[in-house]
Amino acid sequence: MMSQGRGKSLICESPCFAFIIKKCRFHVRTRGCMTADELTLGSRRNRKHHDKEKIINLGDKGREVIEDINENSQVIQQFHEYAAELDAKHDRYERIFKINRDVGIESKRIIFLLHTIDKESKRNAVLDTAKTRLDNVVQKLFRNIATELDGQDAYQFHRAYRAGIEEYIEALTFHEYLQNGDMQDWSALEKALTYHTTSSPTDSSGQSTSKTMQVMVTPTDYILGIADLTGELMRKCINNLAVGDVSSCYQTCNFVRKIYIAFLGYTSVVHNNEVNKKIITLKHSLTKMENACYTIKVRGSEIPKHMLADVAIAAAEEYATEDDEGYQAF
Repeated sequence: MMSQGRGKSLICESPCFAFIIKKCRFHVRTRGCMTADELTLGSRRNRKHHDKEKIINLGDKGREVIEDINENSQVIQQFHEYAAELDAKHDRYERIFKINRDVGIESKRIIFLLHTIDKESKRNAVLDTAKTRLDNVVQKLFRNIATELDGQDAYQFHRAYRAGIEEYIEALTFHEYLQNGDMQDWSALEKALTYHTTSSPTDSSGQSTSKTMQVMVTPTDYILGIADLTGELMRKCINNLAVGDVSSCYQTCNFVRKIYIAFLGYTSVVHNNEVNKKIITLKHSLTKMENACYTIKVRGSEIPKHMLADVAIAAAEEYATEDDEGYQAF
């Protein structure tokens, strides 16, 4: 006789038993009963459906939070003060930026005026007019910037007037070179943009109070302005050739060469991306001037004076800086 455990094993392994089990499962499902897996899946679906019913509209929730805020609390009042401070800073920045734009426009006009010096008879008149307009920029526009910066952190607003100060430095040094053959240093410019004011007495003591305001000019601003100056000197050199003034062209070329040597010493110590870009342009300007002077020196005797500028410009354009044995400006 077969043992009881052995009989159960044979029954479970028989094909008939498997068919019967499959049929039973089918009937169980058709009657509405569910297996354990189906119950688990159903519970998950129900939970998701239940979560959808509890979704909260963030707009409504935010409105409720705003309505519950106490406007008189110290935290809210502190944030209101921060907002007012930021608004005042942005407004001040915009005012300085507008003045900076006026400084840049007037400086460019002064540079164009200085380029009109084509003969000695009008030299003094043009230089005097340019000097008057430069002084007006200092006494009006830059004074307004100094007033806005009074009591403020100048570094926070430096970018607002940086472009204008560079244009002004370019115009100022160009005027000084045409007048004296030289230019002032950074400390003299910083001193010129310092303003001393004296207020009337307001108390019973009768003593007046003095105040000093200043437009911050960094050494980098001055260096970038000098780099822009070299482009104007190159144009002036070519313009001098057009009127037959060869000696001034040589003098200007030597002056720009000294500036270039000073820039090489600066870039070897201080690494500044803006200065590095400017010195590349400075190298191109100096190359054009040197090539023009070389052409005049070699072929000047065979070229009529009224054609010197055209020949010098053509010779300067033919020279490629990249062909200079791989020489780099820095």
